[in-house]
Amino acid sequence: MSGSKDNLTAVLYGIEDLRLEQRPIPVPKDDEVLLEMDCVGICGSDVHYLVNGRIGDFVVRKPMVIGHEAAGVVAQVGSKVRNLKVGDRVAIEPGYGCRVCDFCKDGRYNLCLDMIFCATPPYDGNLTRYYTHPADFCYKLPQHVTMEEGALLEPLSVGVHACRRAGVGLGSQVLILGAGPIGLVTLIAAKAMGAGRVVLTDLLQNRLDVAKELGADGTVVVERGADEQEVVKKVHALFDGAPDKTIDCSGAEATSRLSILATRSGGCAVLVGMGPAEIKIPLVNALSREVDIRGVFRYCNDYPSALSLVASGKINVKRLITHHFNIEETAEAFNTSRHGLGGAIKVMIHVQPKDKNNSR
Repeated sequence: MSGSKDNLTAVLYGIEDLRLEQRPIPVPKDDEVLLEMDCVGICGSDVHYLVNGRIGDFVVRKPMVIGHEAAGVVAQVGSKVRNLKVGDRVAIEPGYGCRVCDFCKDGRYNLCLDMIFCATPPYDGNLTRYYTHPADFCYKLPQHVTMEEGALLEPLSVGVHACRRAGVGLGSQVLILGAGPIGLVTLIAAKAMGAGRVVLTDLLQNRLDVAKELGADGTVVVERGADEQEVVKKVHALFDGAPDKTIDCSGAEATSRLSILATRSGGCAVLVGMGPAEIKIPLVNALSREVDIRGVFRYCNDYPSALSLVASGKINVKRLITHHFNIEETAEAFNTSRHGLGGAIKVMIHVQPKDKNNSR
């Protein structure tokens, strides 16, 4: 590595201030690997930090490397690493806990108070040519799985975790609110986990068209300001009743309310999308009908399942990728993702030449 000096990196300095600059190539610790990054997907949170400089209590106060949906190739291993070797292609689970607190020991490390998560202030992300990461949070990719699919394990894990929180299983009737990237990966996860019927709602017909391609059994276009009781009726008509699982992937107040109102009594409403810090919801409705309300924060122990689903061919995430850019085109890539240009769903930034590390 000493002969390489190119570590071009995308750094967010503040609102509307994303720059490309050279940074030193990091040295892996004993339990880490140095990765030659291959590709990084743009997440809605990345765009949110660019536009607003913060998400809730996470505020960009100093320059931060952006990006967390990623895959790369092992370039160097720390002295204690045994599970990986130089040349291994890996997907990167971007968040890891302290490993010693009660949450980590209980297997719920996503709730660790000392969680380190890529591109979440104050921690750097991995839209860079070289990046170090704990080896046990890197997952070796089978040769037939592409680097892009490896990067998409991150959003897919959110969908898997949401379905697990909802208790999706054989024959489940599932309503998904929002057909953006997270709604779509939740759809394919729900179908893979045995859901009998999955219906999606969204403001945009073109997103719902993609949902139909990916296996949605029904879709509902919801106009802004639509009467929520009318929307509930439309949803129930598609289920010939009410769904027993509703997963809100939007986070808007309207969808959070709908997740409760549309769910069958005794069912479960899972809130994935994060919108305003406080909203008005029909809580008495939920209580009187024993609708469980559950939150989702990222994922936990879901990467192996997500990788298995992709590697086995049970699901296809490639349809989600609509645009490709190289790292020098990062500004254009973010503009495309931010404004949904050209029907953008998932925008992929290639740090290495496209397909360099994929099977031919």
